[in-house]
Amino acid sequence: MKGITKRFGQVVANDSIDLGINRGEILALLGENGSGKTTLMNMLSGIYQPDEGEVYKDGQPIYIRSPRESYEYGIGMIHQHYKLVEVFTSTQNIILGLDDGRMDLRAAEKKVKDICDRYGFEIDPSEKVYDMSVSQKQTVEIVKVLYRGADILILDEPTAVLTPQETRKLFTVLRNMKEDGKAIVIITHKLNEVMEVSDKVTVLRKGKLIGTVNTSETNPQALTDMMVGHAVSLNIDRPKYPSPKKKLVVENLTCVDEEGVKKLDHVSFTANTGEILGVAGISGSGQKELLEAITGLYPVKEGSVRIIKNDGVETELVGKTPKKIRQTGVGMAFVPEDRLGMGLVGSMGMTGNMLLRSWKKGAGILVHRKEPEALANKVLEELDVITPDVDYPVRRLSGGNVQKVLVGREIASEPEVLMTAYAVRGLDINTSYTIYNLLTEQKMKGVAVLYVGEDLDVLLELADRILVLCSGQVAGVVDARTATKEEIGLLMTQFNVKEGE
Repeated sequence: MKGITKRFGQVVANDSIDLGINRGEILALLGENGSGKTTLMNMLSGIYQPDEGEVYKDGQPIYIRSPRESYEYGIGMIHQHYKLVEVFTSTQNIILGLDDGRMDLRAAEKKVKDICDRYGFEIDPSEKVYDMSVSQKQTVEIVKVLYRGADILILDEPTAVLTPQETRKLFTVLRNMKEDGKAIVIITHKLNEVMEVSDKVTVLRKGKLIGTVNTSETNPQALTDMMVGHAVSLNIDRPKYPSPKKKLVVENLTCVDEEGVKKLDHVSFTANTGEILGVAGISGSGQKELLEAITGLYPVKEGSVRIIKNDGVETELVGKTPKKIRQTGVGMAFVPEDRLGMGLVGSMGMTGNMLLRSWKKGAGILVHRKEPEALANKVLEELDVITPDVDYPVRRLSGGNVQKVLVGREIASEPEVLMTAYAVRGLDINTSYTIYNLLTEQKMKGVAVLYVGEDLDVLLELADRILVLCSGQVAGVVDARTATKEEIGLLMTQFNVKEGE
């Protein structure tokens, strides 16, 4: 790719970028959210067309005007969100859309099996997609592009929802494809994985090319400095709180959805003051329902959720609405996964959203903007929120900036219990470490922090203990100071708990 520029209105997403990859090579494309990584690759996959610049393959100029043309040039992109028909088999999904007249399904299944055997994939060609794990669905997407003859593969955040064991298997397959002469681009933000699997690293920042380096000649700190533009400490402090006490007690919490499926199955645990309790699990293991049930947003079939206030009085939360929970004087803050809608009102600015947290505290019907506006300006400054002003509608902000507003508001409410679902999703490295420090500050003030995260490396550094969920059940609670990623990965996929324990 030479001199590639892409504009969306006045926003320059990619600015004169040069990028190259060789056969038999794995290139990591690294950059903060909004740096232009996915946009650049979407032009190779035919989703977008560049406003300026040229693309060459084997020295010849090519013009990619659609995803179909991208396949014709041997380029296949595996997106972060899989595009599969759940009721079809893996083979049916793989051949879907091919223009070969009546497909011979048996021959297609044999070809799929041959591809799997060649590279080390583990899927059943005749298995329905709805019976597959997340990693198996990803495998179907990769085999789909190989089936179509791709020799350049682009993977967008391929390990975002994989366990450590599944990640290791994926890397083995990628190395096998590399040995077979495939060119592979991985869009990622996980520096340890970049160092482990890539041959070269290209770094983007704010739509511009910062540089390309050999992986063997760099390190995570140097790559971070390239991404951010200045030195960033990659250390997470984990001080010990002197006298932790029980703050939140959950016993036999069971939740069932509208179709009668158990989302939480007799979940029990304790969160203490002065502690960050990490919550780990494969996506959809009950993390969302757990936090929403505690805050009164999800119906509870049975079980107990009690908060022990600073004066020692226990308050039962099950059966209470969020409003009733607030009226009990329980100091609880929640950063939900759904930032707009459940978290913030998109049509309001920062001041208005700060006001939502405090207006009921005042007397009468008059609304005072002074304190919420001061709080909005404080959050704007401390978390470096990019917005024209504090009254600019938050729905027009980037996802990362919306998250900053939400996290800042909830922390400013001075809670006794602070729950966060993917608090740094969409944030750059610099702001992510700011959030980690803020959560640690809350912990050292005696707050009980529940941190639902997807990056096991961060969970092991930040949390004091880690609660592992598997299919809505507690698979185990481990000491984050001594646990390993492999141990947590096993708990995320299978139970090691004896009956009655």
